[in-house]
Amino acid sequence: MKYAIIAIGDELLIGQVTDTNSGWIARNMSVHGWELCSVRVVSDDRAAITGAIEAAFKECDVVLTTGGLGPTKDDITKSTLCEYFGGEMRLDETTLANVMEVVEKRHLKLNDYTRNQAYVPSTCEVVQNKVGTAPILWFRKDEKLLVSMPGVPFEMQHMMEEVLIPKLVAAYATDQHIEHRTFIVIDIIESLLAMHLDGFEKELPSFIHLAYLPTPGLIRLRLSGNSCDARQLRECMDEQAAKLRHLLGEKLICEEDLPLAKILGNKLLEKGLTVSTAESCTGGNIAHEITRFAGSSSYFNGAVVSYANEVKQNVLKVSLDDIIAHGVVSQPVVEQMVKGACEALNTDCAISTSGIAGPGGAVPGKPVGTVWMAAKMGDRIVSQCCHFPGDRERVINRATNEAIKLLIKLLNE
Repeated sequence: MKYAIIAIGDELLIGQVTDTNSGWIARNMSVHGWELCSVRVVSDDRAAITGAIEAAFKECDVVLTTGGLGPTKDDITKSTLCEYFGGEMRLDETTLANVMEVVEKRHLKLNDYTRNQAYVPSTCEVVQNKVGTAPILWFRKDEKLLVSMPGVPFEMQHMMEEVLIPKLVAAYATDQHIEHRTFIVIDIIESLLAMHLDGFEKELPSFIHLAYLPTPGLIRLRLSGNSCDARQLRECMDEQAAKLRHLLGEKLICEEDLPLAKILGNKLLEKGLTVSTAESCTGGNIAHEITRFAGSSSYFNGAVVSYANEVKQNVLKVSLDDIIAHGVVSQPVVEQMVKGACEALNTDCAISTSGIAGPGGAVPGKPVGTVWMAAKMGDRIVSQCCHFPGDRERVINRATNEAIKLLIKLLNE
């Protein structure tokens, strides 16, 4: 099934807000075999919205829109759709009851602007938004379908997962079966990996293909297949996954589409180990990544953000002599930092970082982007020095990922 996305909002066009909705929709629809034809970002303008709808319907039969359903005067999507599909705006009592329930849950009072959310086009089916005041509008015209959703990401995601994706899949049932397998690969660049897997790709059956999804520090390989025969597809995917697993060897760290910090957490749980962090240049970002996931309290004890040298010395017991002799961005310092973190926070494992995130701070032999990091598990310590390009945020994020990977690799040995 082919579909198009239209993201509506002036704030998207001027870069004030990033359109994350389209990417989320694409990822979550693709697993059901839906093919995305296009993504359009348009302003809060009637002609722009109508033009985008017309263009999208020329490409496919299903259009998903996000944004422009709020209670303020600049939110004109609902009235524009009413003009396009015909009918009139009317007060829907069921929608009003839902709006009042949402408002009460937020301990707010219903005002006239929010009450207007219950006015909907008479030509649409309304899907009640259980986590927001803007209802989802489901329009049909001839053989075409348009679903208008709120632009607030958590509202859109919740309703897509709970209601809309099942509704869409049921409305456009197919005899095609889809399977995806994801492989997380590290320590190899995309071009070399493609060369390594060239023979494997050439021998894949016509109904299975391999996609490369590189991000800084890792590559996601997605093996996808579709067939009318579910059993044949599953058996063939199992066979190809086994071949790919063998070819990737130690560079394969996970067979699920998970963030690095979640992969680390799963391995710590599996081994019954705990971890702490001692961070300088990453400023607690590693601890933040680890604790983003529910259940992390089972294996994460805490962090020492040792930005100042005094904290490195007094809390982590880093030798002043080594700081003077080698500098704070050095192998001896980060190795002492992981030891100190394990002792101070009573953990089996630890990760440490010390570097120059920029834009200033460079010294001879240590330019901006230089980061030393270490990982400890039991009596074993490994460390490495990396040089990351880019601005301060990029250096911090790359250092975070590489430091987490360092401990993952140590746990895998």
